[in-house]
Amino acid sequence: MSHLVELAADPETWLALATLVVMEVVLGIDNLVFVAIVANRLAPEHQAMARRLGLGMALVLRLALLATIASLVGLTRPVVTLFAHGFSVRDLILFAGGLFLLWKATTEIRANVDPRSASDDKAPGARSSLAAAIAQIIVLDLVFSIDSILTAVGMTDELPIMTVAVVIAVALMLWASGPLAAFVHKNPSVVMLALSFLLMIGVTLIAESLGNHVPKGYIYAAMAFSGFVEALNQVARARRDAARG
Repeated sequence: MSHLVELAADPETWLALATLVVMEVVLGIDNLVFVAIVANRLAPEHQAMARRLGLGMALVLRLALLATIASLVGLTRPVVTLFAHGFSVRDLILFAGGLFLLWKATTEIRANVDPRSASDDKAPGARSSLAAAIAQIIVLDLVFSIDSILTAVGMTDELPIMTVAVVIAVALMLWASGPLAAFVHKNPSVVMLALSFLLMIGVTLIAESLGNHVPKGYIYAAMAFSGFVEALNQVARARRDAARG
């Protein structure tokens, strides 16, 4: 208890906490995009539940990883060698997660591009089931949770700071998930942009698992620039519609 009081009285603790929260939220953007796209494939009455359960599982996974923090070091040790490259448990999870993202993004892009897929979506039973959506969210939560927690461990060695940062970050993601999902649903071009992000993230995860580090700054800069261009498109379309009206 006295250690917690000392931490709370130390200004560096609050600086580390703020930095970690920002980092966790930034790393969670990928997760939020995926959750929004998967949840929007559900019936309207199930979408909010899927987002809450998915992000709730993200919190549980992150706290479980923090509780077994000693085992995180083992996740980065090679356990199998293929083609002269040592793969750790983390590498294998990132590789599988990258393949899953590529499959999911490609499937969703086809459903948005192919008119026959679009018409099939309107048929009874074509929507995703709640259980299937939550299962997909949990799979990606595992991938993103590992990277998120490894980042936290690299920034501080104080477990209370990491725990509070993770709880705050997931709470912010939960708060933002509804508005983000509504925005994605109302803007079809944003859906395609988000799916393109998922493709890029999937390729990045596979590259990381093969030992080719891709700086996260490049990825988020590309996402920010693409988002800026899409915002300009949205403004231009709104002004054209207003001029016609």
